[in-house]
Amino acid sequence: MEQIKIQTHIGVRVETIWNAYTSAEDIMQWNRASEDWHCIEAINDLRIGGKFKNRMEAKDASAGFDFTGTYTELDPFKKIAYVMPDGRHVTINFNPKKAATDVEVIFDAESENPIDLQRQGWQAILDNFKFYVEKTYGSASQAQTF
Repeated sequence: MEQIKIQTHIGVRVETIWNAYTSAEDIMQWNRASEDWHCIEAINDLRIGGKFKNRMEAKDASAGFDFTGTYTELDPFKKIAYVMPDGRHVTINFNPKKAATDVEVIFDAESENPIDLQRQGWQAILDNFKFYVEKTYGSASQAQTF
């Protein structure tokens, strides 16, 4: 099974990044690939063996799906791993860089959609996460020292 890797650099400390990535309230704000979709529900049992469910729906109600998984590894502020119901694995690595964080997501490709389309969709969600976190919690590059 082919793996796909996406990444981003976020100008926020890793502790804030971790909390925004795992808090159900935050997930509902950033978890979408485009503005015409939204996450209307997020349930997150953040423990090994715990499950999460994010309900994704088109804003025009034309489509929707549940994105679910079961946590297989948790290393706070460093790594989250989970398995989806179809057996595909996902790993998220959080790499602190002083007051910023590099986030890397590695996931098993599925067979229905082209690799490039999957990469673009997941990258769009990660880019939306970056935008949300920097806007909501402040980018280190925007911080001022008095």
